[in-house]
Amino acid sequence: MSAWNFSLLLVATVTLVACSDRDGDGIQDPYEPMNRKVHAFNRGLDAHVVKPLGTGLSGGEGGEGGGIGSHAVAGLGNFGANLAQPGRVVNHLLQGRPGPAARSTLRFLVNTTVGMAGFLDPAASDFALPEEDTDFGQTLARWGVGEGPYLELPLIGPSTGRDAVGRVVDLAIDPMRGWLNRDQYLIGMGARLASKAGERGRFGDSVDSILHESADSYAQTRLIWLQHRRHELGEEGEHIDPYAE
Repeated sequence: MSAWNFSLLLVATVTLVACSDRDGDGIQDPYEPMNRKVHAFNRGLDAHVVKPLGTGLSGGEGGEGGGIGSHAVAGLGNFGANLAQPGRVVNHLLQGRPGPAARSTLRFLVNTTVGMAGFLDPAASDFALPEEDTDFGQTLARWGVGEGPYLELPLIGPSTGRDAVGRVVDLAIDPMRGWLNRDQYLIGMGARLASKAGERGRFGDSVDSILHESADSYAQTRLIWLQHRRHELGEEGEHIDPYAE
């Protein structure tokens, strides 16, 4: 990434910090009409594409039966997660957390070498180096940026204003973009997507109960996702009222 592009990202981040609302509790959803339309699109995409693909990758309902199988899906997941590791190292450093950054670096080196380019995960099983996930959305939260309005993004799903900006910055600062050529990087992205589809197959019953069987799948998805995300970021003290307008 050029110095000019990085400067633009810094300006955007500073602007977001300056404009963020840190005082609001509950759910901020000023774009609900638009979000519901995107949710309907994502719900249809899940029913007709993601769910059938995930069932096939995981080997049938519940991850059993034919198909590629859970071990192959796990390998794809390990490979994709390993390629994402350098970006996590950058975010740990931006959050002022050198310990997790060092462990994540060692995890990447072990799995890239001993773990056959990351398809295996000996870092966790043999070296006690579990994955310490993070992203630029978490970095912004650590810097004091408010979560902003709730958003549902096409293909991606639930997010917030803060996390949407974080996704863009994560792509820009990912060291793998400079280390891999275009085809290699796209293969890595494809592995991550295949892993996500495999997870959809493994947890199909839970996803179906929320996305396709609840009376208001949009409100249910929004509530559960925000609760989970706030717990990840240590913001679970912000109460969510599921009946708030």
